[in-house]
Amino acid sequence: MRTVIQPQLKFGETDIAAIVLDPKSRDDIPQLLRGLQYIYTEIDLRQRVFALLEEMMPDRADGKGKASSQTGRPGMDQWKILVLGVLRLSLNADYDRIQELANQHKTVRQMLGHSDWLDEHRYELQTIRDNIALFTPELLDRINQEVVNAGHSLLKKTPKNR
Repeated sequence: MRTVIQPQLKFGETDIAAIVLDPKSRDDIPQLLRGLQYIYTEIDLRQRVFALLEEMMPDRADGKGKASSQTGRPGMDQWKILVLGVLRLSLNADYDRIQELANQHKTVRQMLGHSDWLDEHRYELQTIRDNIALFTPELLDRINQEVVNAGHSLLKKTPKNR
């Protein structure tokens, strides 16, 4: 059973919209996280992105269609796959670096929905590989197109205004 995102915050967790990112940081990770935060806070955009993520469900073992998100063992939330997948492809990072970021980087952990304290959840390398491998550059391009369209609608640009 794979969920899109856990709707209920646990004790000590920070809402993704409330995560404070350093606006003066010149590193690429806070900039990527700011973009993900925007996707999370804009509900229409988030729904369109998660619809794209639904398409990346793995195939069933018997080869008859996609696996069901309603049955089976719990998988990694689609939000976590999105965050780690964007980091992997945008940073051109290997799975070992993504595991290190997911387990040690405070802001990345907050973006993944973990609290600052009393949260000992650790991501195993094989779990990251199995889930993030489904997040392809083609899927990232389609998500980027949705974000660009949302930006254009935010600026109210039409093709004749460009």
